[in-house]
Amino acid sequence: MAISLAESDVDDDSDFAESHEINVTPFIDVILVLLIIFMVAAPLSTVDLPVDLPTSSATPQKKPDKPTYVSIKPDLAVAIGENPVRRIDLVRSLDAMADVSKDHPIFLRADRAVPYGELMDVLEILHAGGYSKIKLVALEGVPDSGAVPPAAADRAKP
Repeated sequence: MAISLAESDVDDDSDFAESHEINVTPFIDVILVLLIIFMVAAPLSTVDLPVDLPTSSATPQKKPDKPTYVSIKPDLAVAIGENPVRRIDLVRSLDAMADVSKDHPIFLRADRAVPYGELMDVLEILHAGGYSKIKLVALEGVPDSGAVPPAAADRAKP
């Protein structure tokens, strides 16, 4: 049994007629795969330690390709990226990292509840270890100017 694809039994030189339509199905498939890849990869590129950062009205600066974050959590524990370290091992751990050098900027994140003295202790540890390019991280935005900080409100009472 044979099937003829031509509409008539007349034998043409061309087997099939040319199609001038664009097939967008492969394009859509590629775009959907790229979308899924970016949706999965985007959360992996951020530090996921729960730190309540203060806000700042300073102009945001350009972030490097591979930033190194040192975080001080509310319980005063210190972490490099998401890996907790002891304070005495902080410089040694930074020195052991392959992509960190003394010229590389260190981004210091501290929770809002961390006392200023504890922040200064970590800054001194980093500075004594030879890391002089330290940048403080804050949330972008305008701080609430109408609110009085609790410590200032306590001092203002007679």
